Amino acid sequence: MKYLAIDLGDARTGIAVSESGIIATGLETYKRVALKQDLQHIADLVKQYKIDVVVFGLPLNMDGTSGERVEKTKAFAEQLQPLIDAKIDYEDERLTSVVAEEMLIEGGMRRDKRKKVIDKIAATIILQAYLDRQ
Repeated sequence: MKYLAIDLGDARTGIAVSESGIIATGLETYKRVALKQDLQHIADLVKQYKIDVVVFGLPLNMDGTSGERVEKTKAFAEQLQPLIDAKIDYEDERLTSVVAEEMLIEGGMRRDKRKKVIDKIAATIILQAYLDRQ
């Protein structure tokens, strides 16, 4: 099984992949353009990597409830589904961006560089958590 994880944001989207089903690897931080192009970009990645499951980070509130961001993520996933031949699933992404930023700070990365990769790292954390539960 091959997996693609999406950490969907308004401006940037982190993307990670696992071709082994064991280890997640950061793929890219995609700068969003417009809905149609964004959906097509992800659909192209699904085809290119022959993905079986697309995992979206689900930005639940700290108390576990859904909010506006959850609805936006699910709406995006629903629009992606007809464009791909892969299952869509979700993984709780609470605090993944915080963990990603802490990892980058500990690694000594400067703030301006962290901003460019934090979404990709968050997607990697989301995907690894998902894989660990399988």
